[in-house]
Amino acid sequence: MGKFEQIKSKVTSLDEMVQCIREWKNAGEKVVFTNGCFDILHEGHVTYLAKAADFGSKLIIAINTDASVRRQGKGEERPINPESSRALILASLEFVDGVVFFDEDTPVSVIELLKPSVLVKGADYDAAEEDPTSKKYIVGREVILANGGEVKTVALVEGFSTTNIVKKLKK
Repeated sequence: MGKFEQIKSKVTSLDEMVQCIREWKNAGEKVVFTNGCFDILHEGHVTYLAKAADFGSKLIIAINTDASVRRQGKGEERPINPESSRALILASLEFVDGVVFFDEDTPVSVIELLKPSVLVKGADYDAAEEDPTSKKYIVGREVILANGGEVKTVALVEGFSTTNIVKKLKK
């Protein structure tokens, strides 16, 4: 299989990912999960994802579909890149083992289905926050903890955000 086919094979359906995770866990792998839009990939994203990958042996990223991004109110122009492009770019990262899509406003149903060992978000969230109404609450936290998993955060790289990149481009 060529390099491009290897990259494309990392972007799968949820059903395929369930099977992959089952096989990985049976082989003793520790599956890490994170999610986001990842609209314009930048240093902050790469740093965050690489550090998230360090919490286990397999990294799965769930990305918001285009419709899901639009519902988040990030701006009329968002997403800049369509979901297929965002998925392919993420899949090209060496430390990423799988990419799936979710169309809901939160990834909780994906987390319930995949049952990863570790759930990771940026440090603008709080792994200990138990109040689902708090902006610092990590969606899916209870699912992970109920299955004996871990919830972690990764420090964000100052000065990098897609919103700031879009603002800079508009100037």
